[in-house]
Amino acid sequence: MKKLLLPSLLILALGACGTTQEETAAVTDADSQQTGVKPVDVTRGTGPGDLPAWVNDPSRNSVFFDYDSFVIRSDARPIIDAHAQLLAQQPTRKVTIQGNADERGSREYNLALGQKRAEAVRSALRRQGANDMQIEAVSLGKEHPRCTASTETCYAENRRGDFVYLR
Repeated sequence: MKKLLLPSLLILALGACGTTQEETAAVTDADSQQTGVKPVDVTRGTGPGDLPAWVNDPSRNSVFFDYDSFVIRSDARPIIDAHAQLLAQQPTRKVTIQGNADERGSREYNLALGQKRAEAVRSALRRQGANDMQIEAVSLGKEHPRCTASTETCYAENRRGDFVYLR
């Protein structure tokens, strides 16, 4: 009897924690209204294992960070969720997360910060169902800016983690 009690309690506890598709859709819709970023359809490719077109959309292949931070912002959730879902659906697909920093700070500091940013994105992907073996996290530091002007707008554009899929 004792052998059946623990598994039964575990099943009940797990069942109570589940969410329905309707609940998930409601949360996703609420998130997209708050962040202005709409969820993407990860199934749109031209064949099995192909990358959907949205992967090449610059607004969908980077996660941006605040100054001197590697904490993932709430506006990045839909982007991370979409990439995690893609990786879960294509278990042989591999991605490199390239962590970047703005030009402020030493080379060593920015390499370390870029690595922390890449690792933060990697951890978020794993929490959403991607396999750790699919994801590599590397730092580019401040060596690959998208924008080269010394303005706050450019600094913000350079503080990011980029998704780079291996073909």
